[in-house]
Amino acid sequence: MTSLLSPGVAAGTAAAAGPAVRRHAIVDSPVGPITLVSTLGQLTGLYLDVPGHQPAPETIGAAVRPVPGARPGAGADLGLLSAAAEQLARYFAGELTSFDLPILMTGTSFQRRVWAGLQAIPYGETISYGELARRIGQPSASRAVGLANGRNPVSIVVPCHRVIGASGSLTGYGGGLERKRFLLALESRVTATAQTLW
Repeated sequence: MTSLLSPGVAAGTAAAAGPAVRRHAIVDSPVGPITLVSTLGQLTGLYLDVPGHQPAPETIGAAVRPVPGARPGAGADLGLLSAAAEQLARYFAGELTSFDLPILMTGTSFQRRVWAGLQAIPYGETISYGELARRIGQPSASRAVGLANGRNPVSIVVPCHRVIGASGSLTGYGGGLERKRFLLALESRVTATAQTLW
């Protein structure tokens, strides 16, 4: 399970050290190109290619090419981006159900609670916005939970696609409902296959 703040990295470290250098890589996937962003060896962004909603150049930094086998470490943006690309490929191949990447997400305390709640949703399962609000101790805040869910900067790795409407309908996904449907179907197939093997 990934964490909202990597172990050993104090909140505000990037600000205290001056402007953090960002790097990005664009990888192909079954849901289209994905832009991965790394800062200080941590994943800080995962953006789907959505017309009119691309991240600003200053948000993603300089482009690098992931190198197979490179591993993350202190300040190792190339290693982190390579590991993220490899793990995403394994996720889309149905071989990976939990990401193991250092991530750093910047947001309000409420947003961070919502994002932590997203990480607790098991692979192949869905919950409603209202249930997520209840789980984080804010049962009347389902609308605010939906807004925080939409601000998740590390989609797929922090699985905002696993949150659905109270009626079971697929609602709200920054990457588009077709991508949400694809991700949920992928996880459902992998889960069903694993259950038949046991």
